[in-house]
Amino acid sequence: MSEAKSPPELPARPLDRGTVIGAGGIWLAKVSACVVLIAAGAVVLGWIIEKMWVVVLPVALAIVVSTVLWPPTRALMKRRVPPAAAASVTLLLFFAVVGGIIAGIVPSVVSQAPELGNKATEGIHKVEDWIQGPPFNLRDEQLENAVQVVVEKVQGSAATIASGVFSGVSTAGSLLVTLALVLVLTFFFIKDGPRFIPWLHAVGGGRAGRHLEEVLVRMWDTLGGFIRTQALVSFIDAFFIGLGLVILGVPLAPVLAILTFIGGFIPIVGAFVAGALAVLVALVANGLTTAIIVLVIIIAVQQLEGNVLQPVLQSRSMHLHAVIVLLAVTAGSSLFGIVGAFLAVPVAAVAAVVIRYIGEQIDERVEAANKETLALPAPGEGSAPEPS
Repeated sequence: MSEAKSPPELPARPLDRGTVIGAGGIWLAKVSACVVLIAAGAVVLGWIIEKMWVVVLPVALAIVVSTVLWPPTRALMKRRVPPAAAASVTLLLFFAVVGGIIAGIVPSVVSQAPELGNKATEGIHKVEDWIQGPPFNLRDEQLENAVQVVVEKVQGSAATIASGVFSGVSTAGSLLVTLALVLVLTFFFIKDGPRFIPWLHAVGGGRAGRHLEEVLVRMWDTLGGFIRTQALVSFIDAFFIGLGLVILGVPLAPVLAILTFIGGFIPIVGAFVAGALAVLVALVANGLTTAIIVLVIIIAVQQLEGNVLQPVLQSRSMHLHAVIVLLAVTAGSSLFGIVGAFLAVPVAAVAAVVIRYIGEQIDERVEAANKETLALPAPGEGSAPEPS
């Protein structure tokens, strides 16, 4: 019986420009469709967050507070204290400390706030007079136009910040309602937190649950480390800058130190505003020489923070580039006011964790596929010879 002849192979067609352009167009269309779908998903997600802001805000603030309170709660639980009692004791101590600090500081800040505003205004006028002299020699009308632009910008920013605070906090009904929700949510988060991830793992199933558990654990560790480290860094900044202001005899030094500590939770922007205000007050109260010394102290402390404290206290997994931080703060403040500026960097740090985890999974799949390809025998190798 004769063997069937295989059909003759057709000669390969040469590749022309139209084929290449068509393949590139198809690839570009697929990528464009993916980008459009991702953008649409982001818009829908933003709309949902906006509509659910009365719920999202207390949850976000409660998570931030929980990252700070979880270590002492965990320590109490390890000493056989029941979870509910441990969470209650930690919350009571936290609010006692915060309440004592506020009771001791707020009256001083409120009483000295008008003087601080007057000092800042005098400082601006002094800078104005200096710019009118050599070597700038700006005319009055030029300076007035520039000052008017700055004033309008500041007024617009103040209105935006005020509306952001109002929409971020008061839309929950009132400040007391928001604080009550944060208190209750924080209690349950630090009381029942260890049960949440195993439950989510069971609900998500084996494969999805494993990824969810790993991502959530990393997000929690990153967020907790970031908040605690940022508080420590802000305290160190406020301490050294406040100490320098006290030694130089700059008035309102405690208030400026407090503003520096608060501004530390809004990286780059907060430090810049607090430092500029300290320099203006020093310029008005103590003269140009003291203002320059204060500026040098602030720059030195900021360099110490950026080059020593941040790398030592924060792990590489939490490190965010300054550009990412600045863009995150700008976007958060423009969308949700001062509350958004405060939450922007923690959200960016958590998003970076998710992106890094996805990158790790992609690298693992690529590496596994490459190993399988290398393990396959080359064509013609390892096969038995055909019988003649």
